[in-house]
Amino acid sequence: MPTEAFKDDKHQGQLSVLCRVEPGCLGPNGLDHIEEFCLLANRAIPQMSSGFALWQFTPRYDKSLPELQYLLNDKVLTQVQAERYLELNHYELDEFEEKLHERLSKLINQYLARQ
Repeated sequence: MPTEAFKDDKHQGQLSVLCRVEPGCLGPNGLDHIEEFCLLANRAIPQMSSGFALWQFTPRYDKSLPELQYLLNDKVLTQVQAERYLELNHYELDEFEEKLHERLSKLINQYLARQ
């Protein structure tokens, strides 16, 4: 996709980030809790990064699917396209994903503490 497609992102759809969460991150009984955890994560982290990205958390049952997937107007972006889109919104992909993993890790710890 040419970079011109992202020049005026105000007229583009919102960036969606699909985050597939491994059941194992919730411990040995993670399969029993992953659905509930993803529902909680969808409420706890509804929007990050100044509201320009919409996050969706779902269990990662199929390891052949990527952990993170970026979509714009319901079309999957390549890694390069996602990086470019984030750059245009003053984010770096690595920092963006690191922030997500930090928040997700905190949420996992809070969830496990309640169990």
